[in-house]
Amino acid sequence: MPTTVGSLRRLVLTPSFSSVTFGKRGFPVTPSAATEHLESIPQAVLCGFEWGIDTHDQWELERRLTMVNPELLGFAYEGATMACTVLDAMRGGTGKKTQKLLSGPGAPHIFLAYIGIGFAMARLPRALWRKVVPDLASSPYHPTMSWLAVDGYGFDRAYFDTRRWVDEQREFRPYPWEGSPEYFPRAIDQGIGRALWFINGADPAQVTAAVERFAPHRRADLWSGVGLASTFAGGCPPDDLARLREGAGEYRAEVALGTVFAVKARVYAGFVPPHSAQAATVLADMSVDAAVELADGTAVHDNGTAQVPAYELWRQKIRAHFASLPA
Repeated sequence: MPTTVGSLRRLVLTPSFSSVTFGKRGFPVTPSAATEHLESIPQAVLCGFEWGIDTHDQWELERRLTMVNPELLGFAYEGATMACTVLDAMRGGTGKKTQKLLSGPGAPHIFLAYIGIGFAMARLPRALWRKVVPDLASSPYHPTMSWLAVDGYGFDRAYFDTRRWVDEQREFRPYPWEGSPEYFPRAIDQGIGRALWFINGADPAQVTAAVERFAPHRRADLWSGVGLASTFAGGCPPDDLARLREGAGEYRAEVALGTVFAVKARVYAGFVPPHSAQAATVLADMSVDAAVELADGTAVHDNGTAQVPAYELWRQKIRAHFASLPA
């Protein structure tokens, strides 16, 4: 059950549901079934965050999370991981809530859980970032996929400070994440690309125009983020996905790269909604099984460098597969 301290933390730290709606954020969208679906995603994150901040122990948190619709469950784990990360940081980085969650019931949702760590980073001073990612030696994707925390940080900044990071297209300074400071802004852009899918209400024309307003050297990472969000989150029918693919033009391989990672994350979590399978077909010309086979067959977990971490080597191998195919 909630504790008094937990309830106070929830009241102080948790945004309202209305604060994450597109209307409140001022996003240029027309209300529709698609925008309603997309708005339910940050609201699921908030539910997970509230429960993570408020509940007394992990058993109760896990029980609450099991009541979430399978399609939204990973997003609820994003919020719960965000809460656990904040609580661990409040203990000077010595807390173990995040590690316990992600080594236990959150393990299948590790990809989105890293993004939740990134959401927490957006609310913590950089001096605390060094300890936000726990040791997850039991996961085959740690620490390679911890770059998704940086992606999550970029998404958060684009979603909540849209003027600065989307309208003005400011660039982030390098930060020594996993020993690769120069790659940090690129991972940020991958998260901003995901945010563009939400900010523009899954409208292919608006998303394409939004990416094209950024400098050319940033567009590849932005498009991979768009591919990931359009596949994992959904929000538009196959015909619109085809228009998105056409709009990506020379960056179609990047969109397909994002699609493959999204499908892999969905399968690993144990639930693939119809829209993710459709996106795999339209954006990557692949079945769900083929996308997972490509992700697993190209996986890189070591041999990275300061300039090109293992995470990016993995991304490059997937992209190379699509770049080698006829347009």
